Amino acid sequence: MSRLFVCALIMLLAAPLHAAELRVVTSFSILGDLIRQIGGERVEVIELIGPDGDLHTWQPRPSDARTVKEADLVILHGLGLDTQLERLAESVGVHHIMTATENVAPLEYHAGHDHSHHDHDHHDHGNLDPHAWQDVNNVRQHYIVNIAAALIARDPDGRDAYTAQLLDYERTLHELDAEIRSRLGTLPQEKRKVVTSHDAFAYFGAAYDIHFLAAASASSHGEPSAAALARLIRQLRETDAPVVFLENLSNPRLIKRIRAETGARLGGTLYSDALSRADGPAATYVAMVRHNLETLMAGLAP
Repeated sequence: MSRLFVCALIMLLAAPLHAAELRVVTSFSILGDLIRQIGGERVEVIELIGPDGDLHTWQPRPSDARTVKEADLVILHGLGLDTQLERLAESVGVHHIMTATENVAPLEYHAGHDHSHHDHDHHDHGNLDPHAWQDVNNVRQHYIVNIAAALIARDPDGRDAYTAQLLDYERTLHELDAEIRSRLGTLPQEKRKVVTSHDAFAYFGAAYDIHFLAAASASSHGEPSAAALARLIRQLRETDAPVVFLENLSNPRLIKRIRAETGARLGGTLYSDALSRADGPAATYVAMVRHNLETLMAGLAP
């Protein structure tokens, strides 16, 4: 047997059984993971903003335009979070574009929300809070259903595979939601107060009865205005919030300053807008939610 034949045989055996049927481009890592859960091996997912990447500061590059142009399908998050990707896809002539948050009931920012930051005005979520994935039931009832419908529309031959993966993941998310409610249900009401540096957990708070206070608006990861910071510190003193949490994409100096001003304990790091890298604690959406749950329980439990 010739050496050339042996090498060719090894390469053949090492090759995947089949190539992905769809090349799907999306904006950020959390949405990318949801697409992979439903798409499985039939889908190649490309995230323009990868793990630990900040969508709020993303600026498209020429290479991003080429990537989007070659996509079979572009999946947007919506709710104003990734309008730059939407514009980019339309500018390069992509015709197959869907929105994962179709039919999600959006939350609006509370009165007095600080919109004084102008660093990221190209993200047009206005008065709508885009962080709907923080409620697991939004993901279960809307995100993955919309994703599955879009994949089936572009790849009808994969209907059975996409449907099976959708049902399997839906069960996983149903169990995850029940786990969150059971664990947080053990907390007394006076312990259900959380302080973070970035206003990204309103959906989680509304779904699971946790009161979140934040220094910076969800439209910016920059420093809050002096008035917003003073207002938050006053609220903390009035509500006697016991613990403050860092976020994986936020400046830790802000939380440390709040902690020094109020005497609250430091409770760990929550993942809000991006997954961790593969070797981190939040490499998938489910792992991210479980990590946040464990971090909250460790910080808030009596």
